[in-house]
Amino acid sequence: KNTISLDQYFAKYLGTETRYPSLVLSSNGSESPCYTESGAMIPAENSPARLFRQLFVNDSPADRKLQAARARQGRSIMDLIVDDTRSLSKTLGKGDQTKLNTYLESVRDLEVRLAESEAWAERPKPKVDVPMPKDIGNSADFIGRERLMCDMIKLALQTDSTRFITYHLGGSGGVVPIEGVSEGYHNLSHHGLDETKLEQLGLVEKEIIVAWGTFLQALIETEERGQSLLDQTTVFLTSNLGNASNHSNKNMPVLLAGGRFEHGQHLGFDQKNNYPLPNLYVSLLQQFGMPVDSFMSSTGTMTGLNWKTN
Repeated sequence: KNTISLDQYFAKYLGTETRYPSLVLSSNGSESPCYTESGAMIPAENSPARLFRQLFVNDSPADRKLQAARARQGRSIMDLIVDDTRSLSKTLGKGDQTKLNTYLESVRDLEVRLAESEAWAERPKPKVDVPMPKDIGNSADFIGRERLMCDMIKLALQTDSTRFITYHLGGSGGVVPIEGVSEGYHNLSHHGLDETKLEQLGLVEKEIIVAWGTFLQALIETEERGQSLLDQTTVFLTSNLGNASNHSNKNMPVLLAGGRFEHGQHLGFDQKNNYPLPNLYVSLLQQFGMPVDSFMSSTGTMTGLNWKTN
């Protein structure tokens, strides 16, 4: 229970109106923090150029027919699986019956997605007046990659290609091409309170946040239905560690922007005993109108995080 990651939980219940229920992206490699209900990691797309083609370059008529045919074939296979498992269910005990029902629910969800995929295969992709990005070959320049991918994320939201996106900013062992930085990023993260390393690490992390800020500004400057795109989008940034030097997951930083929340404040909690991050998840789920009061290890909604009154 609750092995599913937050983005996939959103996508399962609210992601059916767009071509892609969710996008899972990365700056380096295919690892991601996104997991299915069964606990399987969803591999990330790390190429802005491939993502552009996926979102905005129409397939040939033959390819579209092939995609639709594959979706229909997948639905036929799902029908056979359901028929077989129904006959099996008569022989199972109560515990196994519960597991089977959970499995069948997943099969039904997949059938729905296959039907939607078949329909989308026949529809043209949105047109955008921007050139295809050129991927950055230097893996150490993950902040440059961040900027490119954030451009693609804005276009995906602007064209309503999806409404749920996770971007994993994976670091690198190489030297980030920033003036004043001479050591590899991973080595800098294990600074051991060395002042020189901390200074260089600060330069790198400042640029990470500057790129994120540029993305937020782009959302502010994009108007949709009389509001900025940021007003209609909740952007959540965090880390898997509070202190990478000793791999501590206490006192993790979180930045939240956009959406229906009141901003312009800092919420501080116990720096030694973690405040439940899933409380924030419950607040996010409720903001989107989902009737939930718990998620994973939550103890409620996030204290001090309020909705706008107007």
